[in-house]
Amino acid sequence: MKKLLVSVVASATLLLGAIANQANAAELRADHPDTYVVKKGDTLWDISGRFLKKPWHWPEIWHVNPEIANPHLIYPGDILKLVYIDGKPYLVKASNGTIKLRPQARVLSEGDAISTIPLDLIRPFLIDELVVDPSAFENAPYVLAHDEEKVLSGGFDDRMYVRGLNTERGAAYGIYRKGKVYRSPGSEEVLGVEARYLANGHVMRAGDPATLDIKKSKVEVLKGDVVFPRNEDPLPPVYAPRAPTFDVNANIISVYDGVSQIGQYNIVVLDKGTRDGIEDGHVLSIYQRGRVVHDKIAEERGEEVTEVVLPEERAGELMVFRTFDKVSLALIMTATRPIHLLDIAKNPY
Repeated sequence: MKKLLVSVVASATLLLGAIANQANAAELRADHPDTYVVKKGDTLWDISGRFLKKPWHWPEIWHVNPEIANPHLIYPGDILKLVYIDGKPYLVKASNGTIKLRPQARVLSEGDAISTIPLDLIRPFLIDELVVDPSAFENAPYVLAHDEEKVLSGGFDDRMYVRGLNTERGAAYGIYRKGKVYRSPGSEEVLGVEARYLANGHVMRAGDPATLDIKKSKVEVLKGDVVFPRNEDPLPPVYAPRAPTFDVNANIISVYDGVSQIGQYNIVVLDKGTRDGIEDGHVLSIYQRGRVVHDKIAEERGEEVTEVVLPEERAGELMVFRTFDKVSLALIMTATRPIHLLDIAKNPY
């Protein structure tokens, strides 16, 4: 297994930046433990929820300085202790009951560390799914034909021929189909187009057409489906959950997998992206839009206003994990009531 030599100083710098962006102080739960032994399957969000009322304030309670190991890298069996330094609570790693406060570097096995959020849920959306400009489909390489005169294809090692693919043998590509058009509610500005992932493969022979062999498929591929480059081995993401430092008022404009009611661990699309300052790790609170109700009593009394908008109600939290120019993808972390399309995501408090 690939080994990584962790740079403690560089990692601490990342967390210091996250802490500087926090607007509110971390608040401990009344029933928080004093120690916690990390277990397989834990996430940093879950662990922080044991100590904090607001899990996204997790970076604030780590004792971050160049002498402390990277708090993003904790492992099953690590002991976490809650201590107070200058009257402020901090979490530190302990070993055999002794808190480590001396400089150290540690050789770590990649993939063993506890993640901030469940990576198995978001991994396909980091590699496979795309949001592109509408023009991307107009000039993209496309599937011309399938091997053996098939009408459609997509099984393992199926072969297809692609026009416009100027690349070398061995290059990795994903095959996509045009999906939803994302629009800004109200203005109807086109924010992007969903590129629906169908399959992926490698170029076995360059040329025009190039020969592409399928290695994995989700659905069958048709003639005319387009081809985009694919990063098959991205670096594992490291998220510092935090509230934005500016006001955010975003809308949930889509949800993957076609569910009607959105709940915990669903993946949603927000109508705000990097152009709006949204970053990976931003945490937002979700509010149900207030329903419009007809006030019969006001009507009977002859009042002019008989349609009343009820107040928004807080429904949960989400965390952004991938950003595009005008939209972003987020994972629903908590859901205290049903969440729907066009519900609002705002700064947490």
